[in-house]
Amino acid sequence: MDNNIPDIEILFELADLFKVFGDSTRLRVMVTISDSERSVTEIAESLNMEQSTISHQLRVLRQNKLVRVRRDGKQMYYSLDDDHVKKIIEMGMDHILE
Repeated sequence: MDNNIPDIEILFELADLFKVFGDSTRLRVMVTISDSERSVTEIAESLNMEQSTISHQLRVLRQNKLVRVRRDGKQMYYSLDDDHVKKIIEMGMDHILE
């Protein structure tokens, strides 16, 4: 057996991660918050979408540790969880635009 092949459970987790990236609405949300944090209202306005749709997608992204939230009073602000997420998006874009 090849020692360079990760454990099957790790590969399943990786596949699940890519499934999250496989939704264009989630990608649009991630790109929108890739440079600065934004509220649900700001994201919805910028994407011309319903706040409920954005909230649902943000919940999925948070569950998968791709987005983090910061509370300021009653307002919640969302940003990418870390630079890895931004790099994955950038590398995907580089590949598509090649």
